Order: sequence, then structure tokens, then C-alpha cells
Amino acid sequence: MLDVLVIGGGINGAGIARDAAGRGWSVCLCEQDDLAAHTSSASTKLIHGGLRYLQYGEFRLVRKALRERSVLQRLAPHLIVPTPFVLPHAAHLRPSWMLHAGLWLYDHLGDADAHFPRSQRLDLRRDPRGAVLQPGFRRGFSYADARVDDARLVLLNALDAHERGAQIRVRTRCEQLIRHRDHWRAVLRAPDGGIVRLRARAIVNATGPWAGNLLERAGMDAPIGLRLVQGSHIVVPRLYAHDSAYLLQQPDQRIVFVLPFEQDFTLIGTTDVDFEGDPAQVEASDADVAYLCAAVNRWLRTPVQAGDVRWRYSGVRPLLADHHHDAAKVTRDYRLQLDASQAPLLSVLGGKLTTYRTLAEEAVDQLGPVLGRGEPGWTATGAALPGGDGGDASQVQARLQVRYPQQPPALLAILARRYGTRAGALLGAAATPVQLGTHFGAGLYQREVDYLIAHEWVRTPEDLLWRRTRLGLRLDAAQQDALARYLRDRVAAMA
Repeated sequence: MLDVLVIGGGINGAGIARDAAGRGWSVCLCEQDDLAAHTSSASTKLIHGGLRYLQYGEFRLVRKALRERSVLQRLAPHLIVPTPFVLPHAAHLRPSWMLHAGLWLYDHLGDADAHFPRSQRLDLRRDPRGAVLQPGFRRGFSYADARVDDARLVLLNALDAHERGAQIRVRTRCEQLIRHRDHWRAVLRAPDGGIVRLRARAIVNATGPWAGNLLERAGMDAPIGLRLVQGSHIVVPRLYAHDSAYLLQQPDQRIVFVLPFEQDFTLIGTTDVDFEGDPAQVEASDADVAYLCAAVNRWLRTPVQAGDVRWRYSGVRPLLADHHHDAAKVTRDYRLQLDASQAPLLSVLGGKLTTYRTLAEEAVDQLGPVLGRGEPGWTATGAALPGGDGGDASQVQARLQVRYPQQPPALLAILARRYGTRAGALLGAAATPVQLGTHFGAGLYQREVDYLIAHEWVRTPEDLLWRRTRLGLRLDAAQQDALARYLRDRVAAMA
């Protein structure tokens, strides 16, 4: 019998599975689609305290998130990139003193860390980053947060959980939960259509926007108090050369981020709109695209039009319902709802990418006494995530270049950012590009595809192109077709 069955393969489910497996628990995680297939790959891709949450009085949440920046940067330094943010000032939106006070508080709520320096005032007429903005913006501020590949962060947590003994079942839907006094019986639908029956002492409901649906499947009708909010983003060709990001205030009091993305692109987001319907079918609308283009064009010299958009994506955030009418103001905090009247069921409600690790630790801490387990939390000071034990991407690349002098530096840079020290296992004995096999384009070789199938649960082109890598932005239709054919044949041969 399992100690815990975690249902949901987003960031919270993967984090909980990793934490529990690391404490020696027997764990299974099941996900009806691919890892990070929905909300957790559709974020703004930030590890941040949430500067704007200060104006809503979310001091505890901001403090927790700011302290997590440093923890997560240590766990995955190749994946999490400290980034300067520019906040230009417009007097008609918020007074300068208010921004200065907010940033002072932001600085002091977090821990002092060389990766995240204190905020400072900027003269945008002299600072090169001011040249990106339209004329007339003279003053601003700079502060530090971080960017992350959200889907790969989920993957690394699931991979680490697996390597610590957890079962990871992707494309496996939980169809039925039957509660007994001291355990649960779960009926799962495997990828091949077969039925898998499991027994578990506890269930974790980490299904995000589907949390209420899972409770219904378990025969429970307890209100969960979630508010579903849609957030949309667009990706355009790179708008500027430097590696800082921008936080742009809007007349409706929302903010829009402009971020460097995948070396040659710029990411713009997000919107906040209440959502009804199936979260699996959410899409960024033309109205969302128009809003984001207009938001950027109020501030930047280089105009952005709908025709520039290379990729649009949208996710549904399961936020805790509160008193705010405006979706943008709804809290990003989380709540853990434990029902231990019989065999325990813990529902994860709300949350944000940055605080997933603390959420996971608190979840396992809550389940421990109910299950008679007393192992302490370990993830704050424990081992790095897979690939994160060799420093940042540039440090990993430097060592790879010594080991593989005949491989192109640009390729090694890509692999270092994507896999950290695991890039060496991927390359193996391949000393030259020719030894990596078929080149599908944009630095994607057969050897990497095989690695992703064998070690990272890739089964479809979408898994590879939009979650394990972002090569959907680079490969043309013919290259994607060739990749799809190879994947189909390779996966079929494994069956």
C-alpha cells in the first residue's frame, strides 16, 4: 500500500511528490496529461516576491516568496536566472514616493543576497535601458527578481521524486476514488486504456483548477472556494538587446511584464480575467493579444502588433476566492485543506510558482502526523534539483566545453541552460555533432530526442516542442513533421 497518491502533475503535485519521496514515503503521482501540461507551463515564468501584491497588504506572502527566490536559485542555478527589472515612473499612475516606499519594503522583506541586489533609482535619460522606452520617461527604478523555465522546473521535481523512489504515471487519469476508514482505493486509466488499481493511505488533490471535480469524483461536496482566473501571454521577436526586464504600469492599475525569453524573443504578460469552462480548452483570445500589445505600446519605442506574435498561450490559475472584485487583485496565497475524518485527503488550493516548495513542505508536514510519520522537512537545505549541482549555465557550459571541445559552443550553451550537469549524460561519448545523429533543426539532435523519451517522459511533439524545450518557436513546419514522425516510430518501438 502506498503512503500517498498525489493526483496532479503540475508544480505543486510534483513538489509534494518530491518532498514526500525524499522523506522515505512510498509515493505515486498520476497526471491525466503530460507533466506541466496546463497552468504550470502557462505562467509568466517568474520567481519573484510579487511587488504589486504589497499594495493589497500581502506582506506575509511577499516575504515568503522573496525568501524562496534564494532557496530555489540554489536548487536549480542553471534554470533560475536572476534578472534586473526596470520600473519606469509615470506620475499620473502612481507617485514616485509610493514606488520608492514599495521597493524599500520589498528590499527589506527579503533576505540580503548577492544575486538579488537592492533597488535603486534610475535616470532613464542616462541609463541605456531608458533608450528602449518612449521619449518623456525620465525617472524610474531598478530592482531584482528572477526568471525560470516553468515547465522544466516541474519536470525536475518529478524527476527527482522518481529518482527517490516515487512512481510517476503521466497520461494516467484518476477515474474513481473509494474511501475506506484507513485507506483509499483508486482506479486509474493508463495510457493504453488499461485499468490500474492502487491502495493509498492518503490522497493529495493537487489538480489545480480541477480540484473541485476531483472532490466530486471522491464523493465529497465540501466547498473549496476557488476562483478561476485566466492569464494570457504573447511572445514576439526580441524587442531589445539587453537582459533586463520591464514592469509596466497600466491605466487600469494592472501591470504587464516584458521579459527576455529564449535568447531571441520577448515575453509579454499577463492578463487577469475570470474564467468559466474547461481549463484544458483555455486559449489566448484576439482581445487578450490586443490588450497586451496596447500595454507595451504605451511605454516602449518599438511598436508591437498582433502580426508580430510568434506564440500566444494562456493558463487558468486556481486562486483563493476573496473579497476583491478585480481578478488582478485576488490573492496568490494558498490554503491546504485537510479532511482526516476517515482516510486523509489533502486538497491544495491556490498558490504560485515561487512558493511551491514551501507549499509542498507544509503539505507533507500536515499529512505526517495523520499517517504516523515524523520525518522532518529537507528540501530547503537538501540536495539540488537534477542538473543543479554545477552552478549556473555559464559555469556548466565552461566545463562542457573542456570535455567536448569539438562540440559547438552555441549547442553546449543550450544544453547547459536546459539540463545543467545532466547535459553530460545526454551527450555521453558523442564528441562531435555528427555523433549526435539526425539534426532536426535549431540545435535539436536525435540524441537529445532519445534522451527526452527515455528520461523525461516525452511522448508527443507538443511535450518536446513546448514544454521540455521551447523549440516550437524555432522549427518550421517541415522540421516539426520530421520530428513527429521520428517520435511516433521511436515511441512505438518502445511499446
